[in-house]
Formats: sequence, C-alpha cells, structure tokens
Amino acid sequence: MSTLTERTEVASGYRAGRTLPLRVELIRQLKRRRTLVMFGILAVLPFVLVAAFAIGGEPDGGGNRITLMDTATASGANFAAVNLFVSAGFLLVIPVALFCGDTVASEASWSSLRYLLAAPVPRARLLWSKLVVGLGLSLAAMILLPVVALAVGTAAYGWGPLQIPTGGSIDPGTAAQRLVVIVAFIFVSQLVTAGLAFWLSTKTDAPLGAVGGAVGLTIVGNVLDAVTALGDWRHFLPAHWQFAWADAVQPTPEWSGMIQGTAISITYALVLFALAFRGFARKDVVS
Repeated sequence: MSTLTERTEVASGYRAGRTLPLRVELIRQLKRRRTLVMFGILAVLPFVLVAAFAIGGEPDGGGNRITLMDTATASGANFAAVNLFVSAGFLLVIPVALFCGDTVASEASWSSLRYLLAAPVPRARLLWSKLVVGLGLSLAAMILLPVVALAVGTAAYGWGPLQIPTGGSIDPGTAAQRLVVIVAFIFVSQLVTAGLAFWLSTKTDAPLGAVGGAVGLTIVGNVLDAVTALGDWRHFLPAHWQFAWADAVQPTPEWSGMIQGTAISITYALVLFALAFRGFARKDVVS
C-alpha cells in the first residue's frame, strides 16, 4: 500500500494540463531556422512568378484549352489562385511534412525527449502540444502564400474580379471568400500528410526519415492516382481529390468533390493520429 501511495504522490502545485504550454512550444518552433526558411520560400514564390511572367511574357495556353494558368495576370485574385494551383501538388506538402514530422523526432535526435517526459510532461500532453503547433504552422504557411500572392498580384496586375478560364468572372469580394475556402480545403486535404509525418515522427529518432517518409508516401499516392487501371478504387486515395478545390473557381461552385475529399482526408488523418498517440504511449523512450 505504501508503494502505491508513493507512486500516486505528486509535487505540490503540479498540474499535468499546464505542462508544455502551447505558447512555449510555438515560440520554440518559430525560433528554429527551418521554420524561418520555409516561410521565406513561400513568401518569395509570388515574386519569382511575377519575375517569370515579366521575363517570359504573359502565360499562353498555346492551344484551344484555356486553363487557370492562362489567366494568371488578369488580376491579383487570379494570381493568388495560380500560386495555390502550382503549389498545392507538392510545394505545400513540404511544410506540412516538415512541421509535423520534425517535431517529436527532432527531440529524440537531440536526446531531449526523455528529459521532457521526466519534467514530467505526460506523453499525451506532449504529443498534443506538438501536434497543435505543427498543424498551426502548416496552416499559417498555407495562408501566407495566397496573402502575399494577392498583395503582389494586385500591385503588379491590379485589383479586379477573378476571371474564370471557361468564361465569366467572380467579383472581388466573392473571389476573396472563395480563396478562403480553397485554402481551407487544401489544408484539410494535407491532413493525411500531417498524420503520416506525425506518426512516423513518433516511430523514429531521425527527423529527415519522418519528413522524407511522409513526402515519399504522398508522392506514391499521387502516382497511384495516375494509374487509371485502378478505376473507382482511386476515389479512396486522398490524392484523387487534392484539386477538387478547382470546382470553387466557378460562377456556381460545385461542392460534392470537396466534400468527398474532406471526408476521405479526415478519416485517414484520424486513424494516423490515433496510431501515433497509441504507439507513443507504449513506446520505450530512451533518447
């Protein structure tokens, strides 16, 4: 009985829910060089595209089919949409994999993970703090890109309606709302990558392994989606719906694709997050 009593005793004033506050974890992650570099790359991309259009001329489809890229210089709203279009498939995958995959594994690689748990920070609390901050930074990265692109595009091409490739336009106020919806959908669609990266981060002491593994598996999903022989089985792949947000760039948006993509992504993500918490709760932490 005395042994049980000793095990249940805690220090005066200790509250498990107050350990490793989100503010502390957020400040730690914001100070890291990889965070600053990633945000810097995303902020520079719109300037690179403006320079590319200035050097190479306005985009031209060169055929009968007009795409969103062909309207890039029509207005600031079009330029922001094009930045999301060229980034959603791969570039925006990297910050999600980096912020969610580097978080726990980096602590293990620095041999500081066991000291955090000995503080004592409950394992679930540690994972929760790191996951929330990782997802928050991922969302901030996705917001940063279109905001900078909208500002740069407006300065370069003027403020105006969003020109639709198939004809017609969307007024600036509605276009801004649609861009918010697009960013939200891209974030949700990337939750699968976040779940993969976070789960791998709890399984390895090598941050690059977790980040690279998540990016690699995401690429595999894109490759499988390109295999038309899979038929309707591709509908169960998150990659199949990653550009469903294009349906929002229409006079009358079509929501069915985004709803299906959201359901698939959230389902996969919840399973992966659950695996991460379950596995880490039983893991023998020695680093």
